[in-house]
Amino acid sequence: MPKRVLYLLFSMLFISNILYASKRIVVDISKQRAYAIENGSVVFSGRVSTGKPGHRTPTGHFRVLEKALKHVSSKYPEPNGGARMDYMLRVTDSGIAMHLGYVPNYPASHGCIRMVNGFAQKMYSWANVGTPIRITTSSSFNDFVTGQRSTGVRKNSDHKSALEAFGFRRSINYIRSHKRTHKKYKRRSRHKRVYKARG
Repeated sequence: MPKRVLYLLFSMLFISNILYASKRIVVDISKQRAYAIENGSVVFSGRVSTGKPGHRTPTGHFRVLEKALKHVSSKYPEPNGGARMDYMLRVTDSGIAMHLGYVPNYPASHGCIRMVNGFAQKMYSWANVGTPIRITTSSSFNDFVTGQRSTGVRKNSDHKSALEAFGFRRSINYIRSHKRTHKKYKRRSRHKRVYKARG
């Protein structure tokens, strides 16, 4: 079997394992919504409130560092803290966390990700320490997940949504381009063999 074919098979297997290996959380700041993803599908989602201007929630890739059913802030309200942050999932060592809190329809926190009542409890029970978290300002993921046709059917599957959310588009396109290149190579090789046989 050619090395290219083996490489393509290995790449597809690697991406598939990453996608389906574990639970994941995606927080879409642009839509003020968070998603729980398992086995490549969105299992549930809920409204959130992220950091207001001057206290923006950091974006990027994180993991749940700690879980605490009952938690009290050591900083807010300033200067001595005391604010309750129940159902807390710690995101960074600097104090950013997902927790139960007041959720208006706009960013209102000091950097944390407040979760609405009901959703916070569900996320706390579902997530584990170590669960990957993706915080993004892009609305592409939410558009794939919530896009509805007039019939009420989603425009795209949750599988594709998960791929978009975790940045696998380039990897998929890379594999597809190599598949096309391999097919062209096989056709050229076959034509060369036919030409030599006739000559």
